[in-house]
Amino acid sequence: MISRIPFLAALLALCTAGTVGTVGTASAADISVLTAGAFRPVLDALAPSIERTAGVHLIIANGTAGELAKRIQNGEAFDVAILPEPVAKALSASGHLAPTLSSVARVGIGVAVPEGASRPDISTVEQFRQTLLAAPSVAYLDPAAGGSSGMYLSKLFETLGIAQAIAPKAVLVHGGLVGTRLVDGSAALAVHQISELLAVPRIQYVGPLPAAVQNYTVYAAGVSPHAKNPADAQTLIQAVHGKDAAALLERKGMEPAAPR
Repeated sequence: MISRIPFLAALLALCTAGTVGTVGTASAADISVLTAGAFRPVLDALAPSIERTAGVHLIIANGTAGELAKRIQNGEAFDVAILPEPVAKALSASGHLAPTLSSVARVGIGVAVPEGASRPDISTVEQFRQTLLAAPSVAYLDPAAGGSSGMYLSKLFETLGIAQAIAPKAVLVHGGLVGTRLVDGSAALAVHQISELLAVPRIQYVGPLPAAVQNYTVYAAGVSPHAKNPADAQTLIQAVHGKDAAALLERKGMEPAAPR
């Protein structure tokens, strides 16, 4: 009888070699990132280079600032959060983010219309006001969802004296890219943060709000006190301050913010 011992020994050695090879190959550390919607297009574009140079694997989830704050407060696991600065500061003060925060970017609000539509004049506050009144439907973030641009616009419409005129034709978006409502035909005008408008194909970006009524949201990054890979999380935040990131931010409609 032919002994099976050498065969089994060889098979065991092969399996062991395979196991050692898998363990010995350094696998990228998973970094879970929660990001407000306006920063998502930037992070998606930066992800390949960050993963390549930092040796990490980004798992990115986004939502409105209010939604993400609730998820964090309710104990959702994550490594890094990128949120409007006031929200990040509040979470840091309550112990849901580490004490040290880093400002990464700021973005203003802009206007877009469907592809091929006439470009409205929004060069002055009054022209912007008239454009809003003339539009048959206006899409923006639902203020109740906690999106920073939606909350600001709700107050701005009141300041401009047009809140009652806008209400019946408002297309309120709970979260995500407001510009998609131009593509599906449910809105004739979209007002949202510039980076999120530029992230939607087949629409026409008109321009930023007039300077007198413009509102900038500063985004800050913070590490979870329970981050599984705090060093890699800090590496990610540092990468967002790099030269490549600065150039990309501008292309995506945002401005770099000096780290603090």
